Amino acid sequence: MSAEMLSTELLSPVWTHLSTFQAVRGEGVYLYDEEGKECMDFTSGIGVVNTGHCHPNVVKAIQEQSKKLLFGQMNCVIPTTSIELAEKLNEITPKHINRFFFSNSGAEATESAVKLAKAATGRQNVIVFQGSFHGRTHLTMAMTTSKTAYRYKYQPLPSGIFVSPFPYAYYYGWDEDITIDFCIKQLDLLLHGQTSPDETAAIIIEPVLGEGGYVAAPHRFLHHLREICDAHGILLIIDEVQSGFGRTGRFFCFEHANVKPDIIVMAKGLGSGLPISAIASSKEIMEKWSPGTHGGTYGGGSAITGAAALATIKTIMEEKLLDNAVMQGMELITGLKKIQQKFSCIGDVRGIGLMVAVEFEKKDGSPDAEIVSKIVRRCVDNGLLLLSCGSYKNVIRWIPPLVVTKVQIQDAQNIFEKILNEIKIN
Repeated sequence: MSAEMLSTELLSPVWTHLSTFQAVRGEGVYLYDEEGKECMDFTSGIGVVNTGHCHPNVVKAIQEQSKKLLFGQMNCVIPTTSIELAEKLNEITPKHINRFFFSNSGAEATESAVKLAKAATGRQNVIVFQGSFHGRTHLTMAMTTSKTAYRYKYQPLPSGIFVSPFPYAYYYGWDEDITIDFCIKQLDLLLHGQTSPDETAAIIIEPVLGEGGYVAAPHRFLHHLREICDAHGILLIIDEVQSGFGRTGRFFCFEHANVKPDIIVMAKGLGSGLPISAIASSKEIMEKWSPGTHGGTYGGGSAITGAAALATIKTIMEEKLLDNAVMQGMELITGLKKIQQKFSCIGDVRGIGLMVAVEFEKKDGSPDAEIVSKIVRRCVDNGLLLLSCGSYKNVIRWIPPLVVTKVQIQDAQNIFEKILNEIKIN
């Protein structure tokens, strides 16, 4: 077979591309092109292949299911894989969470969560946080504030979305407690000045900002949100699309703070590469969702994606990938902090589990997007896929599959440090 690259001219230019690498095969943390050239994937398809590329358990489950049933439309029949998946999710979610709705993407799940919150409360407004990313549909674009690019030339967008500051201490230049206190005051002001509590259906937050820069919400802030929601009958939605399914060393990131969500949004890592998402809530809340007022042709109907999701969860549990995420995350952060000591342009290294960020700044302390762009490009040339993020595009995020080893972490860090030395930054 010819190793010549295929033409991409028929693909829409709306897609941005980290690289021109044409993957034909994947295994674990590696991708391969037609010539057999190897590339370390420390993007996980933006947090999707948490079990690694083509994990044998997931592949086997897909193969076996494909011989029996591909699709059963949920409004017409009920695929047994959907029932089994709900049962498995019920095992790994908090006790009060016991009802599940399936769809295809993170944006779909987010819209589902908002519709459920509106139906359950009879209210119309939603509060989001600065730096958030919730999707690219019109509603989720209105909820997304991480970059102007995601909303560029699409406005006006749906109304009823209100934005409050996220406790991003490094950005503000304050310590964590001062930052939390400031954001609590601003949220209180928003509830007094823009959307009254009795017209606010939900507060939705990513426990770690994804596109906004991989910034973890402090536990005290999450607990305050729970208190505000309880005091006013507002539903707390936790968006675990990128932070879920072991990424931070727990199945869901909110578990670190021991906070109780009313609705959980999940996608990405759930299907190990197959398109599936879900929202989870309590029986009491879900029963306020009138039958027929929401749905979709493919949601819950694909027996293939259901089988893949079941295999994903079982693999995470059986192979102790949560423990590996913690262990290798510590290895990654420790190594990056050692590199930080050598390069003053690295302003911050932060993360939970294998959801890790390196933030770059100029000598005057302002965000340095240019150096991040150079580093990412050069890493691609050296066989390492890393992504940038942050409103200023000055953050590099490290999200390897949860099967990553210590040696692979070190290999990636060696490439990263090599590039920093070659660029001669200080």
